Amino acid sequence: MPRTVLLAEDDRAIRHALERALTLEGYRVTAVADGAEALAEAHRGRPDVLVLDVMMPGVDGLQVCRELRAEGDATPILMLTALVETADRIAGLDAGADDYVVKPFDVEEVFARLRALLRRTDRTERTDRTERTDPAERAEADADDRAAPPEDAPDDRYPQAAGLRMDPRARRAWRDGRELELTRTEFELLELLVRNAGTVLDHSTIYDRIWGYDFGPGSKNLAVYVGYLRRKLDQPGAPQLIQTVRGVGYVLRAD
Repeated sequence: MPRTVLLAEDDRAIRHALERALTLEGYRVTAVADGAEALAEAHRGRPDVLVLDVMMPGVDGLQVCRELRAEGDATPILMLTALVETADRIAGLDAGADDYVVKPFDVEEVFARLRALLRRTDRTERTDRTERTDPAERAEADADDRAAPPEDAPDDRYPQAAGLRMDPRARRAWRDGRELELTRTEFELLELLVRNAGTVLDHSTIYDRIWGYDFGPGSKNLAVYVGYLRRKLDQPGAPQLIQTVRGVGYVLRAD
C-alpha cells in the first residue's frame, strides 16, 4: 500500500509542484490550501505523515500542529518554513513538529526527511506490538508507565546517565526525578546521547542514527534540536549536560 501524505501549502505553485513530485515518488497525496482544510482532512483521512507550511492564512501550520498534538495525534509532521531564524524553528518544534525543511528546498531533501520520519514511526510501532503482545508484559508495561524507573534498573532497559533516566518503551524521560516533556525527535536524540554518555558522537553519526540521512555540513537541524534539548534539560548555574565538541559533534557528560 502506498504511504499517504497530507500536504497543506497556500502557495499554489509550490503545492502543485510538491504534490506532483510526491505522487511520482509513489505517495498517495491529499493537497489542501489552508490549515482549516488540513485539520478536516487529518480527522477524516488519518494520513501516514503531514507536510505543513508554517505561514498560511487563517489557521497556520503551527496551529494545526498544536491542535493535533493536543488531541493525542502522534502522526509525524514535517514543517515547511521560509523562516530561517533559530527561534522560528524552535516554535515549530515546540508546537510538536517532528522535523522541518527551510524554503527554498530541494525536493530530494523532502523525500529523505519523509522516509526518515516514516522509518522511525514504523520502528516504534513494531516495538510496541512486540513488547505488548503478552498479557503479563502488557501489565508490566502499564505499571512501568505510572512511575519513573528505579535507580537500580538495568541500563539496557532503562538507560541512564548524569541524573537522566529513560524508559524507551513508554517513551518517557526524567532528570533528577522530574519528568521531561519531549517530542519524538528530542527523545530519540537524548536516548542516543544517554546510551553513549561520555563518548563524542560526530554530526554524521547522529544524523544517520536519528534521521537516517546526513543533510550535510550546512544543515542547522541538529544544532536546533540540541539547543532545544538544552532548554529542557539544563538547570540554572549548572554546567550543560550536552556539550559541544567544536568541529566534531556532541557528547553527554558521563558524571
